[in-house]
This record gives sequence, C-alpha cells and structure tokens, in this order.
Amino acid sequence: MGSLTLGSPVVLAPMAGVTNVAFRTLCRELELERTGTVSGLYVCEMVTARALYERHPVTMHMTTFDPSETPRSMQLYTVDPEYTYKAAKMIVDEDLADHIDMNFGCPVPKVTKRGGGSAIPYKRRLFRNIVAAAVRATEGTDIPVTVKFRIGLDDDHHTHLDAGRIAAEEGAAAVALHARTAAQRYSGSAHWDQIARLKEHVTSVPVLGNGDIFEAEDAVEMMAQTGCDGVVIGRGCLGRPWLFAELSARLRGLPAPPAPDLGEVTQIMYRHGELLSAHHGETKGMREIRKHIAWYLRGFPAGSDLRSALSLVETLADLRRLIDTLDPTAPFPEDGHGPRGRQGSPAAVHLPEGWLDDPEEDIVPVGAEIMHSGG
Repeated sequence: MGSLTLGSPVVLAPMAGVTNVAFRTLCRELELERTGTVSGLYVCEMVTARALYERHPVTMHMTTFDPSETPRSMQLYTVDPEYTYKAAKMIVDEDLADHIDMNFGCPVPKVTKRGGGSAIPYKRRLFRNIVAAAVRATEGTDIPVTVKFRIGLDDDHHTHLDAGRIAAEEGAAAVALHARTAAQRYSGSAHWDQIARLKEHVTSVPVLGNGDIFEAEDAVEMMAQTGCDGVVIGRGCLGRPWLFAELSARLRGLPAPPAPDLGEVTQIMYRHGELLSAHHGETKGMREIRKHIAWYLRGFPAGSDLRSALSLVETLADLRRLIDTLDPTAPFPEDGHGPRGRQGSPAAVHLPEGWLDDPEEDIVPVGAEIMHSGG
C-alpha cells in the first residue's frame, strides 16, 4: 500500500475501546510468539480529525504507539476537508504515524443523522474533497492514505463503486470495503460479491475486504471468492487476539497454530490486563479488561459466580487470583468460534433532511464531527 509492504495481507480494523496500544501490542506479541513474524497492519483506535488537530487530551492519549510498533497506523474520522488537511499535516509534521486510514463506514444513527460516517460517500464531491485533502497533506512523504467505506446507505443507494473510483483517482493507496450497507449495521451476512465487484471496478490500487471473517479459513475463502488483495478483521478478534497469528500463517500458505487451551487464554488475559494498566493506570485498566473477559471466556467452563466476580475485577491481583481458579487443561471450545460483539438488527438510515436530494453537493455537514465507535 503505497510505501508500505506487509508480510501478510491482514489489517486490524479500528474498534473504539478495543484497539488501543495495549490490544495492538498483545496481538503483535502473540503473532511473533506463534509464527515468528509481525506481518500485518495493526490500526489504532479511530480519532476525530478536528479533535486531533485541537489536541484534545483524550484523543492524544488514544494515539499512543508502543516504541517497537511499526508501521504506526492511525485512522481518522472526518467530515471536513479543512480539518482533514490540518490533521493529516499535523501527523506528517510531528511524525505521529506512518499510515493514515480514513473511515466512512460508521452507521450509528447519531452520526449519520448529522451527515457523518457512512452518509458521506453519497455526497460524491464532498467525499472527493476530503480524500484529496488528506493526500495533499501527505505529498512528498512516505505516508500512504487509505480509505474504508461500506456498500452504501441501503439496497437502493449503493455508493461503493463510485467511492472506490474517486478515492483511487485522488491518490488513495488502497481502499477497503465493509461489505454491508449502513442499513444493515452489523446484522445479517456480509455481501462478499460486492467486494468482487469493487475489485473489478478498482484496478489501480489494492482492494481489501471486510465482513464475516471469524476464522483464518474465512479469510482464505474471501480472497479466493472475491480476488481481493487483503482482509480487514474487526469483531472476529474480540477475545481472540491470537487470531492474527492464525491469519498470518494461513495467508502465507502455512498451517495455522493450534487454538490455545484455557491455561494459555488466562495468561493472555492477564497480559492484556497488564498492558491496559500500563496504558490507562490500574483502576481504568481493570475497568477496560472487564468487557474483554466475557469474550475471552466464551464457551469455556466457568461458573456464573466466577464470571460475575471477574466482571467486577478492580486490581491485577484480583484478576490473577480469580483466573487461577479456572481449569488450565480445558481445551478451546467449539462454540468459542463464530460471530462476536455487536450485531443488532437492520434499520433505516437516519440522514439530515434533504440529504439525498443532491449527491454532488459539497457542503460540510454541521455538527457531524463527534466522537463515535466507527464501523
């Protein structure tokens, strides 16, 4: 992708409250431990372009990278070409990252009703101006700009082919498609056939596919079915940060490392707690680990009382004491695989009044630059 050459075509998708420096470090450590390589691209939590430029303290903390992390990848949420340029130029001038991705995939109603997220690609000129601004800010550097979007607003308003073409024309180094519409949110099945259509339509830059990759074999199948150049992994790695080792191996034609037993999972869980505590402090780090614990223990034998106690863990010592009561010999469960995280139900996309009237309008939506969870 532009100046970046990856050892495997695997990208960790930004997820709010998940893909911070602690989780990315853990994924990289497990890939190195299990395959001997750190080969993919691990993207940090998405940050808002304006908040970055204005140096909001929480946003600046979210952009923390481990000293050994390379390439450093940052994803921007943006609706405004002006702040897109300012934020991207700041990344360049202050050496904050080696790669910039831009997210136009969020389907959350509070975002789309203001004209942000997955609403943006419908406005072709505005979308073009935003991508062009980021590319202009990185001219003369080795920092590539990539773009992620969905199929469109709904089944009547597909935008991905235009979005892919426009991004490539404006200098994006790669495009990624979450193969759902905004109306689907995270429900139902991803439409891999639309990834294939995008790959046929955009031939000058790599095309990455995203959606319904929960196992390494899913990635192999997606690339075979669609011809896409790489895969983007989101919910499939929740509670399974070792998935990237499996993906790296399989997409390089090697056998996948075996799934961990419960003893290994508890050690990974504790390491995650350590890393979160180092990043946030122990009190907030333990609050953050609680949601991960439920994902880690999915399908494993653990009583309701123990799960309840773990959901209230407050210190690393408490975490160690509780997980040491689990059976370390329990094998990885069959139902530990499959969909994870939010799914929800399809729903009509909330848009600003008159949003669909003129797809060529390039007016910046008002009030759309808010922090949100991305998609």
